[in-house]
Amino acid sequence: MRTAGPAVGTERGATAHDAVASGTVRSASQGPASQGPASRGPAGELSAQGRAERSTRARVARLILELGPSSAAVIGGRLGLTPAAIRRHLDYLLAEGLIETRTARTYASRGRGRPARLFAITDAGRSAFEHTYDDLASSALRFLAEEAGPAAVDKFARHQVSELERRYGAVLAETAPADRVRALADALSADGYAASAYAAPAAGEAASAGQPGQAGPAAGGEQLCQHHCPVAHVAAEFPQLCEAETEAFSRLLGRPVQRLATIAHGDGICTTHVTGRSLVGETPAQDAARAEGPAREHDETISGSGGLFI
Repeated sequence: MRTAGPAVGTERGATAHDAVASGTVRSASQGPASQGPASRGPAGELSAQGRAERSTRARVARLILELGPSSAAVIGGRLGLTPAAIRRHLDYLLAEGLIETRTARTYASRGRGRPARLFAITDAGRSAFEHTYDDLASSALRFLAEEAGPAAVDKFARHQVSELERRYGAVLAETAPADRVRALADALSADGYAASAYAAPAAGEAASAGQPGQAGPAAGGEQLCQHHCPVAHVAAEFPQLCEAETEAFSRLLGRPVQRLATIAHGDGICTTHVTGRSLVGETPAQDAARAEGPAREHDETISGSGGLFI
């Protein structure tokens, strides 16, 4: 995610929070209380219909955040909304700058007709779901880098992921090797990262953007996608946070991984490619043995860090 200036970022974050989290959307052109004529009573209070409308808009925005770029048909179908209703809510979120439209990439001829239109969350929309103190965290890390050097930031980043790694390691140790990427995605989702796991698309495979690949995980590997990052603004300035997380994923899964995209660098989704088990050239027994080692190796790394941040 790209970092905006303090004034702009604060204004956009407040607008998004009012629109999605609290449900009160303020339009620059219509003033501080634009809810539509049917949404407010004589005293200016939100009617039951108005409250329902803003609640549904919040659900639409949350679903787009969790699914990534999606079509109106997919969003409406998941929420049980009619085409007219989903268009109304999408138009509202578009007008407020909380979502944006994208054109679906295709790898095969679609024939006649317009390309599919997808709806994706914007920086302002994503900020409505972030509850971290970005400015304070960035200032603290800048101070740490100036006082103790860049190596101290690296050490802090590893310490930050250590507790998550310990918790996730306990879950993955009880999971079959073939299911560990999905189990990791579930654990990340429980911590607010809105993660999912798919088989990586095979080379040359015809697929549209946002669709999972059809290749088997053992053959072509898997992709771990995180649709939300609570520290994206901080990670944009301090990529050590992303690097430490990627290293932790590799240790937890016992396989090489590679970051393909990050929200911190302006991409819509954090995407991590996990090398297929067959490509690593290991037997199932060796794969299981490697997956048991990460927690022990990580504990040794943390214990040898001098305890600076513990």
